[in-house]
Amino acid sequence: MNFIKIKYISCLILIFCFSIAQTMAQRPNETVTVSGKVVDQKNNPIAGVTIFVQERKSSNSTGADGSFSFETSSNDLIIFQKEGFLTLSKSPVELTKATIALTPALIDAGDGDDVQIPFGVRKKRAVSATISTVNVNELPQLPLSTLNNALTGRLSGLYIQQTGTRPGTDDASFLIRGRSSYNNGQSPLILVDGVERDFVDMDLAEIESISVLKDAASLAWYGMSGSNGVLYVRTKRGSATATRVTFDAQGGLQTPVDITRPLDSYSFATLYNEAQANSGIAPSYSPSVLDAYRNNSDPLLYPNNNLVDQFLKDASPVQRYVGTVSGGNAFAKYFTMFSFFDQAGLYQGGSNPSYNANTNFRRINFRTNLDIHVNKTLDVTLDVAGRSASIRYPRDGNGGFLSTIFGTPSNAFPIMNADGTYGGSSLFRSNPRAMLESRGNITDLTRTLFANVSAKQKLDFITEGLSLNAFYSYDVNSLYASGFTQNYEVYEFNSSNNSYTRFGNKAILDYAASDFNGNVRRNEFWGGLDYDRVFGDHSINASSRVMRGVMAMPGSLLERREQIANRVSYGFKQRYFLDAIGTYAASETFMPGRRAGFFPAVSAGWIASEEGFLKNVSFLDYLKVRASYGLVGNDAISTSRRFIFNTYYNRGGNGYLFGTGYAAASNTTEAELANPNLTWETTRKTDVGVDVKLFKQSLSLSADYFHENRTDLLTNALIPTIIGQSGGQVNGGEAEYKGFEAALNYTKRFGEFEMNLYGNFTHVKSNIIQLNQEAGLPSYQLETGFPISGVVNGSAFNRRFLEAIGLFGSQAEIDAAPVQRFSGTVKPGDIRYRDINGDGVIDNFDFVQKDFTNVPTSYYGFGTSLKYKGFDLAVLFQGTQGRTIQIASLVNSGSTNTGFINQFSVDRWTPETAETAKYPRLALADRGNNTQVSDFWLRSGDFLRLKHAELGYSLNNNFVKRMKVQSIRFYVSGFNLLTFDKLGDLPIDPEIPEAGYINSYPYLRSYSLGLNVKF
Repeated sequence: MNFIKIKYISCLILIFCFSIAQTMAQRPNETVTVSGKVVDQKNNPIAGVTIFVQERKSSNSTGADGSFSFETSSNDLIIFQKEGFLTLSKSPVELTKATIALTPALIDAGDGDDVQIPFGVRKKRAVSATISTVNVNELPQLPLSTLNNALTGRLSGLYIQQTGTRPGTDDASFLIRGRSSYNNGQSPLILVDGVERDFVDMDLAEIESISVLKDAASLAWYGMSGSNGVLYVRTKRGSATATRVTFDAQGGLQTPVDITRPLDSYSFATLYNEAQANSGIAPSYSPSVLDAYRNNSDPLLYPNNNLVDQFLKDASPVQRYVGTVSGGNAFAKYFTMFSFFDQAGLYQGGSNPSYNANTNFRRINFRTNLDIHVNKTLDVTLDVAGRSASIRYPRDGNGGFLSTIFGTPSNAFPIMNADGTYGGSSLFRSNPRAMLESRGNITDLTRTLFANVSAKQKLDFITEGLSLNAFYSYDVNSLYASGFTQNYEVYEFNSSNNSYTRFGNKAILDYAASDFNGNVRRNEFWGGLDYDRVFGDHSINASSRVMRGVMAMPGSLLERREQIANRVSYGFKQRYFLDAIGTYAASETFMPGRRAGFFPAVSAGWIASEEGFLKNVSFLDYLKVRASYGLVGNDAISTSRRFIFNTYYNRGGNGYLFGTGYAAASNTTEAELANPNLTWETTRKTDVGVDVKLFKQSLSLSADYFHENRTDLLTNALIPTIIGQSGGQVNGGEAEYKGFEAALNYTKRFGEFEMNLYGNFTHVKSNIIQLNQEAGLPSYQLETGFPISGVVNGSAFNRRFLEAIGLFGSQAEIDAAPVQRFSGTVKPGDIRYRDINGDGVIDNFDFVQKDFTNVPTSYYGFGTSLKYKGFDLAVLFQGTQGRTIQIASLVNSGSTNTGFINQFSVDRWTPETAETAKYPRLALADRGNNTQVSDFWLRSGDFLRLKHAELGYSLNNNFVKRMKVQSIRFYVSGFNLLTFDKLGDLPIDPEIPEAGYINSYPYLRSYSLGLNVKF
């Protein structure tokens, strides 16, 4: 019922939006006379100001005394433009003998220099906080399922780590200026038009710009949510200066970057025999069987499958279509977008007429943003957006299917037996073809609706520049799962008696029961006052907001958040700027009475190039110095349970017996100890930066030094084990990070040739200052003084490692070395470890804390965009340094059934390859020594990647005009095209080593063709 209601609500809101737009756009259109005078900030008349009427149907200009007078329609919008001044727009009702004051367009204070700040927009010149912004037209126009790929390498301070690759789950983790907490809550706050929302599933066409807020001056506004930085997405809005219609069509192919290459049956069987011999087990494969595999003499009895080639395509199609319309008049402006995205999967080799089990992702996005000028004092906005996304995959899951084709030996069974049944065996009962055509599928349908409404009421009758503002958002998200289910049997052929043994039970095709997971609802309210006033050389801007947010999830208690945020900004002569922010925020994560805190910040900016001692430096156009300091909080502290300040009890389990009848009574035990004193993480952020423009503003540089100290980190309480209870968690940790970042941009024009070069670089180093650790640890195992992160190993981080010193080459070496106690017997070809404490034994006391980390110490991006006549070329490179990955999970993948044999096994140790072997000897059992967490399995994760390249051509104006369109552009683009790394011939991707291996979907390279038409 709730699921159906969402559709009706969405339709009603959309109809309401368009009705308002149509009503406002069709207000009575009367002929009126507009007149007035245009002056500068000192009230001097400005001659030659061009005055455009909406959509530039006609134009006028001011006279020598700055005056103007002409007739126009009451619904038109009047635009005033003059070189050296900011563009200004007014409605006719505001232009009756009016005095229009134009503001000089100083450097970083022009029409295109708006910077998004919390619930406001400021000129970049006046912003003393550290904010990096990229406009959507600077991002690659690619058919990508998620937007994280479009941002990679484009903004200083922002690190994006790809974590998923499957259609519809092309996810990534975001870090702003590295990692400063060893708790899980490290992701930045992501805001879309000021509201916490996921943005990666948005379409690029609905976005205007994306900003990264990094320092205390930009983050203190968000109280307990700002410590990890903010990613602020600003959506597009309509403009009354022109009506624009655009259409984009893109289609392309996606291919795996790296993928496992399974061993043929002969190689597998030979290596399996070797692993058995090394484990003291008689070989399973006789010479005659090995010859049969090598000669492929009987594919049914001695199969030689290549499951990767049989069940994965070389490429899969992807397509995207987008249409937008924007426009309006003096009373209403609108932006509308509709997009469709479709990404097919790589699976092949099985089909069912009733359903498709190949993975697929399909999404529809829509958005309508309305700006309504109700009257001279009241402005209203109404935004409605949403998406419907479906992800289809095999019923056994993508991981289940991929682990079958990546992990099943080539000789395990024939895909189909001679009698047409599915092949299988007692050890390998998953048949990949049957998984695609006789097991069923699942389709997850997600529907999301977003709505914002805001109002701004000017209160100039109280004092000029004062306004009352209110903002309300409502989001609802639902997940609906459906699909088909059935089951299959596999049969193993017995050559001794020409019979088959069945495994599994067949089940007929059936429609799986629908599963509605309920609605997730989030609403948020912001309300308060703004004040914006200029007094001669002085400018004052102030904002105050109260906020309350509530999120409701099925099966959970409501989550609430409240805060009061205040900001005051002062500017003098457009040269000196000072900002002060103070937020009082509360979170119900903590004990009543301890839920609220105050988070202040200050920042200052100085346009030093306006001073006399720099005014005459010919090559220096602009120099701005910035600094900020403040406190920010983080309540996402990864507690072991919600409301950890309360004591919880467990019921049941072994109880007590009473009476002569021995009646049992269940017991009650205290769970993890409560901590009523728990509090949020407190972050002290310091930032000092400069913005420079040189050589007639062709070269620009922004650079920052930053330092962060984070206290009250959550850590385990240290209590004696004699208590018999888990000690719970306390605020006993401390960490810091520091570093620098820089962004460079160079733009130059040579006749018809335009060139833009850009780059950014971030270096950051983290350090654990305080952390509760078990007593008695040797100094070399303490985590203090080391980076916060570790090396990813499955779902865990490894920070301590054994130090490997090669492989044992002989029994004599083993006898002379310290005793290694991780397996029963150490043999030649096993990993040799260093005796750290010199006690003659290699054990847990020989693990050493290392500074290896999966988070790079440096990351960067650089590229260029070139234009010549109708041609354009864009190239982007992206890279990391100081990152470590582990390959143990790849090289040691498998099971006893597969002998832990895989494509890496060809480089194992043998007496003959002792000098060149890359990995330890093969073994089926007693493998503990070689699977320890050690630096033997670590590799450099540094890389430089050609992330994106695009070549386009725009048709000439004469041809375009004959077609009655503004422009037509054709382009070809590529993504993840080329990678340079330090892995040698190791066939894995340094960013996602597991992609294309074990049970992970391959990392994809994309090629696409595109068409863009603007009307």
